[in-house]
Amino acid sequence: MDKKPLEGIKVLDFCWVAVGPMTTRYLAEYGATVIRVESGKRPETLRRAAPFKDGISGINRSGYFASYNPNKYGITIDMGHARAKELVLRLVSWANLVTENFTPGTMERWGLGYEDLQAINPAIVMYSTSMLGRGGPMERQPGFGPVLSSLAGLTHITGWPDRDPVNPYGAYTDFIGPRFAVASILAALDYQRRTGKGLHLDMSQLETSLHFTAPFILDCSVNGREQGRRGN
Repeated sequence: MDKKPLEGIKVLDFCWVAVGPMTTRYLAEYGATVIRVESGKRPETLRRAAPFKDGISGINRSGYFASYNPNKYGITIDMGHARAKELVLRLVSWANLVTENFTPGTMERWGLGYEDLQAINPAIVMYSTSMLGRGGPMERQPGFGPVLSSLAGLTHITGWPDRDPVNPYGAYTDFIGPRFAVASILAALDYQRRTGKGLHLDMSQLETSLHFTAPFILDCSVNGREQGRRGN
């Protein structure tokens, strides 16, 4: 069998729910070694999401979780434990890439911000994604896909013209972000390979979602036309 393009790339994955795990799923499918970090006390939210295998609920039976997390290794770490940081930093020294999709500030509270990781591994690439990205006045505002659909205008254009707006199916924006994320991560890993230096990537899920409503936004800005609902 031919060697996969990302074989030899090592990923320490702190992502949860959908947008982050889907991103690292693609990396794993192309050969990267992904170690997924999870709390043993507070298991991943998606583990409790139906549909379940054989219709029986259980922590290892969620179809969604299985779909977004194949081909990955798993480890549970109690991040409140005194030695948790020590263990994580050992894994950071091994990794090419660290991924996380917590509310900004979470990794820093654990002493695992980008500067902390770079002190251990100067060439480390870190990928962070959150609802609004880092640095703005609302950077710590949490939210999931349905909130982002509304902020990006997707809810406004979904539904029948004579009815109230509705959200697109599921956490629609979670399926947009990974496409941008993987391309950005591959570029950062190439930079790492060429220069021996690391990068910290910050992806706003709102900004990636706006690409899907950009024609409507431009039409309104330039021509004053507001798009309405046309169906589903």
